[in-house]
Amino acid sequence: MPQPTPPASESAFGHRQIVLGLVTIFALTFAMSFFIQTLGIARPRMAADLNGMAWYSWSLSIPGLAAAFVTLLFSKFSDMYGRRIIILISMVIYLAGTILSAISTTFPFLIAANTLARFGSGALLPLVYSVLGDMFADPGKRSKWVGLLNIPTGILALFGPTLGGWFVDNHSWRHLYWMGVPLLIASLFLVPAGIPKTEKKAGRKIDIRGAILVAIASSATIIGLSFAGTTYPWGSFPVIGLLGTALIFWVLFFRAEGTASEPIMDPQVFRNRTFLLVATAGMLSFFGLSAMMMYYPMFLQGVQGLSATRSGHIITPYTVLMAFIGVPTGFALAKWKRYKWMYVCGYGLLTIVTTSIIFFDAETPQYVGFLAAAVSGFGLGAIPTINTLVVQYAVPKRLLGVAMGAIFFNLQMGTAIAPAVLGSVNNMAYAQKLAVSLPAELGQFADKATIAALGDPKVLLSPSAMKTLEMTFRKAGGAGNELFEQTVDAIRSAMAAGLKSVFLLGAITMLIAFLLILRVPEISMEAAAEDKQKQPVPVEEPAV
Repeated sequence: MPQPTPPASESAFGHRQIVLGLVTIFALTFAMSFFIQTLGIARPRMAADLNGMAWYSWSLSIPGLAAAFVTLLFSKFSDMYGRRIIILISMVIYLAGTILSAISTTFPFLIAANTLARFGSGALLPLVYSVLGDMFADPGKRSKWVGLLNIPTGILALFGPTLGGWFVDNHSWRHLYWMGVPLLIASLFLVPAGIPKTEKKAGRKIDIRGAILVAIASSATIIGLSFAGTTYPWGSFPVIGLLGTALIFWVLFFRAEGTASEPIMDPQVFRNRTFLLVATAGMLSFFGLSAMMMYYPMFLQGVQGLSATRSGHIITPYTVLMAFIGVPTGFALAKWKRYKWMYVCGYGLLTIVTTSIIFFDAETPQYVGFLAAAVSGFGLGAIPTINTLVVQYAVPKRLLGVAMGAIFFNLQMGTAIAPAVLGSVNNMAYAQKLAVSLPAELGQFADKATIAALGDPKVLLSPSAMKTLEMTFRKAGGAGNELFEQTVDAIRSAMAAGLKSVFLLGAITMLIAFLLILRVPEISMEAAAEDKQKQPVPVEEPAV
């Protein structure tokens, strides 16, 4: 049973340390938000410029895998060795990956560089929230500051997508990486003074076995799902073998954690009903969220023919409201101590929007897309703040870092799994529709290489690729010009079919997430969670 929380002072740290800590946390959040808000809208052009549309889903799933793994591991390390040193290590890795991303010459190299960057950034967000948990023991004050931490994201959400689109249209997406480098360097120098130093816990062991098992399990899961339907059929031996291997190692991982002396995912966490429901719903919701953030810009630019800048304008209300709604959410939680109704409203709105997008087409008015983005941002806005606080209050204080790592591990797995599955669904639907949509006369005017290249819809996203294709058809004269228009229409129709399948899957998984969230219990935010760790039984000394 939850135990009453003993009276807590405002913080275990002095006023000066609190101020420096908050400045550092907000700077870190601002730097991370810059990349999140600007690069999403630029990703389709990155893939098109580097001839990587076939690897588009991998550009999120593989970095997402890295983020998931490091989130779980580094959060545990922060409980053992302190937040400060782990944040410093994460920042250095993040900076190196960002610089390599800016100089990437091929799409596989860009994916590898982004993966390195996510090894750094993946651990930072849960660590930031853990630092807030360290600084503020009082539930009300912690709730307020978790809500206020959405302000940097909200500020960047106002201009980030449009800024990203403008650089894509007028300069290069590489500038976005270079612009973020000074932000990371400034944040790196703030960490030593700003992050409170916590005592190193002696005698703690690294759960090497658990780390190896979860690395194999998560890697096999993501790679198997990424291969399925793209490189190999779903029923092929490589896909079945990888997913089977993943299942075996997941079972081994959870069994090992039950007996480990210092598990990276404590059994109390993954057996907690509140955690399980929140984590599962969050993972499933990423199918709908990935459809919105990753594939909706592709729909705007490829199917509706909008510029990257214009699509950034349409996506902006999603990112702005998603960020700023978290601020009043934190204050509402601090005042009323109740969150279930906000969960239900948030997931309900997301389910409605993801279902509505299925019916969008090339003729859908832009204001409808703008409205859909606004409503989905409003629905999503409260959820990250609630997730963070509810999970913190559902587990004992000593498991704060582990719990934050575990919830963000699940969410990061969602960001990795969702693009892999959605990419497979999109590619299969695109290929099937394209096969029946291309004009029959195409073989008379275009060579095999040109026809094969049409399997990559980058011509709808890259002006240079579209120009090259048009020049190929112009060589055939007037008939070639007409055939060019028919071919582009066929590609656009195939892309619309692929994206409709993506939106359908996103809506189904969001509905399941909504049904799960209805079963989340309303736990007390003012009582300490029971620690079920077995305490050593004192041995009585024999009487002399």
